[in-house]
This record gives sequence, C-alpha cells and structure tokens, in this order.
Amino acid sequence: MSPTVGGLAIGAVLAVVTLAFGFWGFLLTALCMGAGAALGRSAEGRLDLGGVLDALRGKRSSS
Repeated sequence: MSPTVGGLAIGAVLAVVTLAFGFWGFLLTALCMGAGAALGRSAEGRLDLGGVLDALRGKRSSS
C-alpha cells in the first residue's frame, strides 16, 4: 500500500469516528492508531523504542 492510500484510509477512519463519536472519540482513536503504528514499526525493527523513551526523558546518546 502506498503512503497516499494509507493516508487516505487513516483520514477516512478518523472522519467516520469524528462523525460517530465526537471529538473525544476522535482523539482516543488517533491516540490508539499512533500507538499501534509505533508498536508495528518497533516489531518490524524500524523503530528503537528505547531510543524514543530516552529522547522523551531528555537523555542523549552519541549513536
């Protein structure tokens, strides 16, 4: 799936959720989609969650 089609699908899902459940439903869905995307990238080996957590804590690494 191309990034354009993926973005279109995500936009459609968020639009439907917003219409059905309002702003808070939209916010919860967007948060869960972001968490799922991060976990999926981590499982594929494209994202180092330890590095992300260190960056959020303010720790720096030289590598």
